[in-house]
Amino acid sequence: MKFDFDKPIDRHNSNSYKWDTLNMENIIPLWVADMDFQTAPCIIEALKKRVEHGVFGYTRVPDRYYQATVEWFARRHNWNILPSDIIYTSGVVPAISAIIKALTNPGDKVIIQTPVYNCFFSSIRNNECVASENELIYKDVAYTIDFDDLEKRASDPAAKLLLLCNPHNPSGRVWTYNELIRIYEICHRHGVVVVSDEIHCELVYPPFVYIPFCSLSEEVAQNSVACVSPSKSFNIAGLQIANIVCRNEEMRKKIDKAININEVCDVNPFGVLATISAYTDGEPWLTELIDYLQKNYEYLVTFFKNELPDFPIVRLEGTYLVWVDCKHLGIPSVELEEKLIREGGVWLNPGSMYGEAGEGFMRINIACPKERLEEGLKRLKKVLAPHYEDDSDIQ
Repeated sequence: MKFDFDKPIDRHNSNSYKWDTLNMENIIPLWVADMDFQTAPCIIEALKKRVEHGVFGYTRVPDRYYQATVEWFARRHNWNILPSDIIYTSGVVPAISAIIKALTNPGDKVIIQTPVYNCFFSSIRNNECVASENELIYKDVAYTIDFDDLEKRASDPAAKLLLLCNPHNPSGRVWTYNELIRIYEICHRHGVVVVSDEIHCELVYPPFVYIPFCSLSEEVAQNSVACVSPSKSFNIAGLQIANIVCRNEEMRKKIDKAININEVCDVNPFGVLATISAYTDGEPWLTELIDYLQKNYEYLVTFFKNELPDFPIVRLEGTYLVWVDCKHLGIPSVELEEKLIREGGVWLNPGSMYGEAGEGFMRINIACPKERLEEGLKRLKKVLAPHYEDDSDIQ
């Protein structure tokens, strides 16, 4: 491989939310969704040159930013975005909050498909709307959409939006063409606008294929909104950059107004340059990253099969976040989180943070060097399988 994903990076004392939140020694954090890899070298070089300039004033977003974004999605995903469709902002969560503000009124309902990304709940609540939970069907260690329930919820006159997560966090599903079309047909029939969070769109493993929701047809593009960012796929979340893609001019004007009301209309020079670099020169690095993550996932699956067979793994189609069924323990997921930290020195996300439908599950971030993942899983086993004969100490 051209790029070294095995290289350990010490992230302690870097003000890392992932590594420096707990004031504890010897913790392996496999929780919050950022990666322990350095970003693509092309991005690092672009940022170095910008730092050497030494002046970091207000930033104008250049035409080549839009060009790079448009060309990336056309080339990789057959999604024909117009530069005029794009509204840049400081992140996908601020984007979602602004879209809710723009397209709803207080008291309206926003449909979400639980268990789902925890910030969906807060974005809805902060805009004085109500979450309507279209709980996903969990059967045979897999998730599918409850379309009958979705029809019922979409038919509620108070329902105005559906927040779609594609690829889905935390289940790891990559929704198929038929699933996406059916979502659109139900929502459009009842006047519900689909807002698709596609932040993990590049992190999809063969044979699964990410399909941008707005690319389904021109009709769909006119009646939906998407949020995208290079932040997850290139590990640059701290650079605070994202794009809202909206073809419908009337909706786009409302969203642009809300972006300004929420004061998230400005971005920094590093985010702009990192996006241009990622979408222009970052594809070789991304290709190797996906291959590395897939091998990490395969290692984890084998480990659980051999060492922790009572903990089913939901198949990972996209993202680097593995969803583990721990229900048979009968322990609330928050308590299990604390137990793993206290007794094993490993930190996972509790399923309950993704809604009641996530209770009994844990989420594991596998975006780290394999050696670190191996140690994290070893620690996990020491807690989850306490009768396993292993005299080694946690290092």
